[in-house]
Amino acid sequence: MSGPEPASAAPERRRIVTPTRVVAGVCLLAPFVAMLWVSSYAKIEPTLIGIPFFYWYQMLWVLISTAMTMLAYKLVQREQRARKGGVAK
Repeated sequence: MSGPEPASAAPERRRIVTPTRVVAGVCLLAPFVAMLWVSSYAKIEPTLIGIPFFYWYQMLWVLISTAMTMLAYKLVQREQRARKGGVAK
């Protein structure tokens, strides 16, 4: 029976923090911070076509979160392709 391999046995499997991954992490973290900071948007004014700020702000973040998640995915995907020696698109 063999135990888990030591970390030195597979150096290519270790996670490396790169600027691309930091940007991707910020893209994924920003929507959480924005939505958990409720006091910043817990108000009625300004309204948008009759919808209170509290509601349209959250719906706007649905779109922003989608774009930021897609950006984070593309950044990490491009970095992985470049690391493997492939062509980055």
